[in-house]
Amino acid sequence: MIRVLTTLAVLAVMVPAIGQAGDVERGREKSVVCQACHGPDGNGVGDPQYPVLAGQYADYLAHALRSYRTGERQNVIMQGFVATLSEQDIRDLSAFYAAQSGPLTDLRDLK
Repeated sequence: MIRVLTTLAVLAVMVPAIGQAGDVERGREKSVVCQACHGPDGNGVGDPQYPVLAGQYADYLAHALRSYRTGERQNVIMQGFVATLSEQDIRDLSAFYAAQSGPLTDLRDLK
């Protein structure tokens, strides 16, 4: 019974995100705040402490943002930004950065 309830709880959290792709243009609009550290297209600002987001998988980016929101990933700056994002914002930002070309795009193509 506990296993069933746990499964239902996990599905209740995941279902809103399944099958709902983000909107790249809305993500571009929402990314203005992110640009100071991650650059206008997610290719960074030349400082290795700020990760390159361009070309990363959208599902990975969404997972990372949600992990900052829950505290699973720790970064005071990111936690502050993510606290203001809706689930749709997370999907949109993830779609935007995944659609950008960058060094991670080349690595993805090696599969």
